[in-house]
Formats: sequence, structure tokens, C-alpha cells
Amino acid sequence: MPTEYEHVRPAPLDDRAQHHMVRMRDGVRLATDVYLAGDEAAEAVLIRLPYDKVGTYTFIPLIAAYFVRHGYHVVAQDVRGKFRSEGETLLFVNEAADGHDTLDWLVEQSWSNGVVGMWGDSYYGYTQWAAVSTGHPALRAISPRVTGTRLGELPDDGDVQPGSWTREVEMGVHRLYPCTFFHDNDVYYWEPDWKRRPLVAGVEEFFETVGSRSISFDQWFPEQVRLRRFPFGHPFEAKAVPVLQTIGWWDNCAPWQWSDHWKLVEHQAWAHNEYLLIDSIDHENIHLLDPRGEKSPEQVEASLPAYLDPTIEFFDVFLRDRVPAATIPKVRWNLAHTEGFRTSPTWPPAGIEARPWRLTTDELTWVHDPDDLVPSPVENAFAFLGEYPDERAWADRADVLVFEESPVDADTDLVGAVGLTATVGSDGPRMDVFVRLLDVDASGAAHLVARGQVHVVDTSERRPVTVDLGQVGYRLRAGHHLRAQVSSSDYPEFVPQPGTGEHPWLAEKVVPNTQTLADAVLTFHVLPGAAG
Repeated sequence: MPTEYEHVRPAPLDDRAQHHMVRMRDGVRLATDVYLAGDEAAEAVLIRLPYDKVGTYTFIPLIAAYFVRHGYHVVAQDVRGKFRSEGETLLFVNEAADGHDTLDWLVEQSWSNGVVGMWGDSYYGYTQWAAVSTGHPALRAISPRVTGTRLGELPDDGDVQPGSWTREVEMGVHRLYPCTFFHDNDVYYWEPDWKRRPLVAGVEEFFETVGSRSISFDQWFPEQVRLRRFPFGHPFEAKAVPVLQTIGWWDNCAPWQWSDHWKLVEHQAWAHNEYLLIDSIDHENIHLLDPRGEKSPEQVEASLPAYLDPTIEFFDVFLRDRVPAATIPKVRWNLAHTEGFRTSPTWPPAGIEARPWRLTTDELTWVHDPDDLVPSPVENAFAFLGEYPDERAWADRADVLVFEESPVDADTDLVGAVGLTATVGSDGPRMDVFVRLLDVDASGAAHLVARGQVHVVDTSERRPVTVDLGQVGYRLRAGHHLRAQVSSSDYPEFVPQPGTGEHPWLAEKVVPNTQTLADAVLTFHVLPGAAG
């Protein structure tokens, strides 16, 4: 039967902008809007995105108007093959050259003084790194938010290092993103029937319904073609520019951005130029302290200062040289459940203490049943804090191992890395290991603090695993306690294992597996004396 979907076409153009079709080196023209802050030549902010430069999803005209009020010209562009831009709709591979060519065009305009910064979230954070990789001299600073140079990269067994036995778990959105946002110029919102097998049948049905295929999906399925994202060289090999990285504690894409951070730390020039802003937000910029529900236009407008002022402050230093660079803290971070930001010269801040929590020395078992999977706690993982679910019910499932700590007597600040080490096994050929760390209050309500997951590619014998639950800045309030949960699925946010060892998108039959966990230690860190 035909797949139901919502077809989103370009929104009406904004009358406040000048509209251009900017020619790339191969003759393809990209739709580009220019918002001018006045008649004088000035610094420009470039935003290159695939989500419609005038659409309601990213409200770029509002953002442009805010930058303009602060004296910056703004250039917003639909990337190649999206909305009003020409060319092939293809993930990742054209962003470096197209970014470079757009910068070439920009600095030739009479309103440009030759100095450019780039800003944006997610994919339009990735386009910043792609432009950096070209070494264009006009690009003086970037402000990538909730993104990463490996954004959307599929896990691959070929990436497994000898002796590790693990790789990343595939997110459900990985192969679907090319079928929604990068199918063609428009956007198609749809969901597959996750209970249908094989899973790929739903994708093929969608292609049949719309009458065309996604090039990017076909490059990634059934096995991925390694895309040449950075043909000019990796961004971290290019000349370092000041970069303000905004990371969300609840951003489901944060592991890619933290991976970038740890690599930048290893490069002296980049380490000197990197600044961190770590906030209690998710991928959609919903804050832990925000009211739940969809924002009205007035609420969106009211949120712009918190959203954009850190970047404007950053650009005022590194594009305009108005104040010394020392005025920007190297690290600003919000401690969840408190207001404002703390500062530190490095992440994590000095003085944190490790707290190992031994979950079990015994070998515990549970059953992974592909016909009765552990459900994901939210419908939209990118907007996790929009739902911010009470996860207490998951502790009652037989396929979830649960471990409880004692309530804390005083506010306790969890700061820094969280990780689990254990020995795992399965009577199936492969297994996924999901770990969630929860904050449980006196009423029993449980809310997510941190999470992590790994895929064990060979369970022919018991394997030692390390599960990275990421970085946290979280106040565990007095009377609350920590709960750790271990399971083998988080569905449909992550693609479930069929239990047979087959490709999870191609498997037609499933088999329950008995999984084991032993010698499990969860280690977190606390910042002594930080409460108050």
C-alpha cells in the first residue's frame, strides 16, 4: 500500500532579502538570500543549510534580522540540490567546494569587507567545517552548534579496532535521513512501519509511492560507500580559525561533537582557538528549564538572545576585534537544574573526583526478544527535552537490568565523563548494549542524566566492553538517587538486532537471544564543594 508522507516545498521568499543564484565552479547555481545591515561594507555571517533558508523549521529570516540588528550582513543559502538550489541532492560531498565558491562570491560583493564568519546547527554546523577544510582566507571564525565533522556517519564493522570487539550502534535515522531531508529538493516527512520485516521494505515502498529514489540512500545500502566528505583535506588539517562549539547535554548527536573536541585538543593550534559552550539543551535547542510544547512565534523571538548572543559576542572579538580574546572564557558550562554558566580554562574542570559504582560481580542474564523490544522513551530523539519523559516504567521490564544507589544527603554535582566497563556475552552472534543513568526523585520519577551504547560484533565468547555515556554537568538534588539500567534495545531510535546476526534492515526472521553481564562498574565524577 502507498506510504503516507508530508511533502514540504519551499516557503515564500522573504521580502527583506536580496535574492541571488550564485554560480559554483561547475556551473550549478545555489539559491542565496542576502540581508544587509546597511550600505557600508561590513562583516558577514554565512549560513549554508538544507532545511529551506526561509522555512519555518529553522526560522532563518528571524535569525538574519537579529544578526543585522547587531551590524552583521547575513548570507543564507540552500545547499546544492535543496529547495531552490540547483544540482544533485547528495549528502555531505559537495559542501567543501560549494562553501569555498560561495565565500569567493561573497567577498566580491560591494557590501563585504572581506571578513566572514559562519554559524548554524547540525547539518549547517557541518557545512562550516567543510568550508574550513578549504582554507579560504575570508573565513575568520565559525560557530558550529550540535554538530560534528562525522555527523550522520554510519557505523561500520571495518572501523572496529583489533581487540575492541565493539563499534557504534546504528541510529534509526541514519539511513532514513537521506529519504526525508536528502531525497530531492523538497522534504518528505514519513515514518516506516518498524514492526514490518524486512525493515527495508518500508523504504522501498516509500520510493515507489513518490516515484523516485534517494541517491544517498542507495550509496549507503545495503553497505555504505565511503563518501569523500573533505576532498581538500580534513578540517583539522587546515589552518585553525577561532571556533565556538556549542554542545548540548541532551543532544543525541553530541558524541560526534565531543569526538571533534577531543581531536582538537590534540592539535596545538586548534586547541588554542577552540572555545566550548556546553548547555542543558537537546538537538532542537530546547532547554531543560524551558516550558514544554511547541514555541509560539513570540517565544521563538524571545529565545533569540540566548540562542545567538554567545555567537555575536564571539564574532565581535574574532571578526571585528572589538575586545580582547581573553574576554571569552575557554569553557562555559551550565550545571543542569541551575541557572547561568560556570567557567573553566579546560573541560572537565579541575578538581573532579572519580566515583566508581560496582553494579555487579555476578553474571546476570536477560532476554533480548526482537518481537518485544525495549521502547525508546521519546517519539523524537532530537527534541528529547520537549518530552523529557519520566522513565520509571522501564525499570519494571524483565529485559532491563536495574541497579540502584542510595539517595544523596546533599546536592551532588556530577561533572565530567561517565562510563561503564563490563564483561558481556550472548547465545546469539551479535549484541547491542544500552546503558542509561537516571536521576530518581522521592516520588519514584526517573529522568535521564546520561546514556551510551555499543554494538558487540562477535559474541562467540565473553567480551570486555567499555560503554561511553558521554560528559555530564548535572546537579543530583538532595534526596534523589542514581539508577543505572542495562538492556539490548532502544527501539526505534536505534535499529534493533534481529538475533540472527543478519543485516538488521534485511533480516526477515528474528530469534530471541539470552544476554549476560558481569563485572560491571559504572564510573562517574563529582565536583566536591560545588553545590550552592
